[in-house]
Amino acid sequence: MNLFHPHERIALFIDGPNLYSAARGLGFDIDYRKLRELFGREGRLVRAFYYTALIEEQEYSPIRPLVDWLDYNGYTMVTKPIKEFTDGTGRRRMKGNMDIELAIDMLEMAPNIDHAFLFSGDGDFRRLVEAVQRKGRRVSVVSTIRSSPPVLADELRRQADVFVELAELGPRIMRDPSVREAREQARAAEMARGDQFQSTPDNGGFRRL
Repeated sequence: MNLFHPHERIALFIDGPNLYSAARGLGFDIDYRKLRELFGREGRLVRAFYYTALIEEQEYSPIRPLVDWLDYNGYTMVTKPIKEFTDGTGRRRMKGNMDIELAIDMLEMAPNIDHAFLFSGDGDFRRLVEAVQRKGRRVSVVSTIRSSPPVLADELRRQADVFVELAELGPRIMRDPSVREAREQARAAEMARGDQFQSTPDNGGFRRL
């Protein structure tokens, strides 16, 4: 990858929804095992953070299996409930921004790492990147300008020490399309059988009617 200096301590800061949108815009899904293994080989991986908000009231959240898997496989999960509110027009809105959590963690980790990798294209992070650079740390941004529309804000790209194009990184970290297709078929079959099951309040599991 030619991104690392010898013996460099690195940390990953993954804006979950932003990275998901970038990868889907390029037509692939991230294999997070491959992602962590790749950066673990290339540098001294100190920590891999993943940030996302969750709708806690939902009986089933599509992202929950991923969150649980990441939590058991070397990622530091940072989550919070999505807040629902009514705007000035009376419309129901949902808010789940994780920018503050990511910024605090990167600033706190800066003394213990040499190189931070920010997986996001959000321009709001430009000042964060600048602040970490002033502490003598390198910051690389992983996102894409090849999706339509581009996910990466120009001001963030300009501020980064290195811009890593996700499309070029993709072949090394993407999920096998055949695995994705098999999982989608299994999920569709499970949903088709859904009327045969009901929730049990004692353990949150399912039992056949």
